[in-house]
Amino acid sequence: MNILFLTLSNINSIADRGIYTDLLRYFASQGHSVTIVTPKERRYKTATNLREEKGVRILQVKTFNIQKTSFVEKGLGTLAIEYQYLAAIRKYLQDTKFDLVLYSTPPITFGKVIKAIKNRDGATSYLLLKDIFPQNAVDLGMIKRGGVLHRFFRHKERQLYRLSDYIGCMSPANVAYVLAHNPEIDAERVEICPNSIEPDHTAFTKDNAWRKQYSIPEEATVFIYGGNLGKPQGLDFLTEVLASNAGKTDRFFIVVGSGTERSRLEAWFAAQHPDNAVLLGALPKNEYDNLVRSCDVGLIFLDGRFTIPNYPSRLLSYMEYHMPVLIGSDSHTDIGTIAEANGYGLWAAHGDLIGFNKQLDILCGNVRLRNEMGERGYEFMKQHYTVEQSYRVIMRRIDDW
Repeated sequence: MNILFLTLSNINSIADRGIYTDLLRYFASQGHSVTIVTPKERRYKTATNLREEKGVRILQVKTFNIQKTSFVEKGLGTLAIEYQYLAAIRKYLQDTKFDLVLYSTPPITFGKVIKAIKNRDGATSYLLLKDIFPQNAVDLGMIKRGGVLHRFFRHKERQLYRLSDYIGCMSPANVAYVLAHNPEIDAERVEICPNSIEPDHTAFTKDNAWRKQYSIPEEATVFIYGGNLGKPQGLDFLTEVLASNAGKTDRFFIVVGSGTERSRLEAWFAAQHPDNAVLLGALPKNEYDNLVRSCDVGLIFLDGRFTIPNYPSRLLSYMEYHMPVLIGSDSHTDIGTIAEANGYGLWAAHGDLIGFNKQLDILCGNVRLRNEMGERGYEFMKQHYTVEQSYRVIMRRIDDW
């Protein structure tokens, strides 16, 4: 089967670890021909190009800057990308008939590309729904409900859903939200196809070099927040947590990543000089994984204003390395309820400092509990969040394969 994957993520190598590359490698390992269309933002000064790596074709399309840039350029880039992708596909992939077109959100503006491939090749279309836009932007006050931008992007969102033969959602709450707010969608077309990875089964030990480098006490419980440092994470609450725990030697916090809110975090760290917290820049995936292995508890934050059920993929890194999770989120996502129901994490409402610190204290003072929760998380990940399971969900929808 010929598979076309459209993404806004910057994919340089099929060997890279990530929720999309892991899944696509598994498709390729099952004998399918995979072609990835990925952006190459103008900041890299690279022309559109097509290459092959380990049997997988990667079409890098020159685009505007669309990640970690201004809201204006991101908006323009998101609008332009379907035209740029369509032109590149027509130029470089005109001789390939695709059986399946996979694509993820963001963005919601792949409609013209999907429609063209479906009309040209009769391909089945499958949406991996990772982001519910424009409602998330409305929740955060970035665009006005009912305004011109909201109406325009809501139209694009509905168009994308109509073009999708099937919609794979990250969790039960996502399925419920999509169906409740889009009653025109047949429920039979919507299912759970969660974030998933190819687990790293190699044995590992905690690397104490990180502790020595940042003078972390041996007895301290190390909490890590890793990933995007942007508005969706509601990071003002993170700084409240750090401030309220300053001076406590039994806990240490590592914040690592990049994003639009990083400068605010840098300013806070520069002003406060916390003695039990450190802010690191974005790390290569292998270095990040080594750092995560060295920590004790994974942190997840989601802005409390969200009415959409986000489900961050950073959860998988924590589960993969046998770590419990502590979640501070809105009440609409089910990431916290699923973690607590299955015994691999604790939850508190985003903004509830007393409640969050209470959960933090529980994890700080109980090594046995952390180990038990970490093992439960690892087993849950193996049962529910592997690429083999996502592959099976998608393939049972494809006729004759």
